[in-house]
Amino acid sequence: MTSLPKDPSRLIGDADRDTAVQRLQDAYAEGHVSHAEMDERLDQVLAAKKHGDLVAALASLPEEDAPATSTIAAAGGRIRRRGAWRVPRFLKVESAFGRVHLDLSRAVIEHRAVDIELQLGTGRAKITVPRDAVVDVDDLTAGWKDSHYKAPRRPRPGGPKIRISGAMGFGRLKIRHARR
Repeated sequence: MTSLPKDPSRLIGDADRDTAVQRLQDAYAEGHVSHAEMDERLDQVLAAKKHGDLVAALASLPEEDAPATSTIAAAGGRIRRRGAWRVPRFLKVESAFGRVHLDLSRAVIEHRAVDIELQLGTGRAKITVPRDAVVDVDDLTAGWKDSHYKAPRRPRPGGPKIRISGAMGFGRLKIRHARR
């Protein structure tokens, strides 16, 4: 989960709101809040406009665990992950030169949302996501070519949300959904 911003007057975005909703759902699942209290707090979170509003809605909840972040880095060559590998909540991929191929189709994804930050100089990147995944590439900037992603015609509900952010210099990102 991304941590919430510290400035109480700062306007919040969808990621901040999603984080707050997830914290409330986790607190309910762990028995820290009742169903009625969760509904009331969810209404506060969904109506919140500033960080201070979120803080009030999340008051008295237990502190969240520090997020696990993994970094895969290579100056040159290939970065490749495929098969049944465990995907962390936050994954940072850094490559100055070379290719990146992340295959999440058979990976173990334990989180409802996964944030992948790409910091690529040159070279191509390819990410294969599960069939039912929802992909968000709005926070990815490309210096030379745009990313290539075609959302499925009929998305399947219940899959993980894959948020891809970061910066790519010269190269192209191709994202596709697994066929099986």
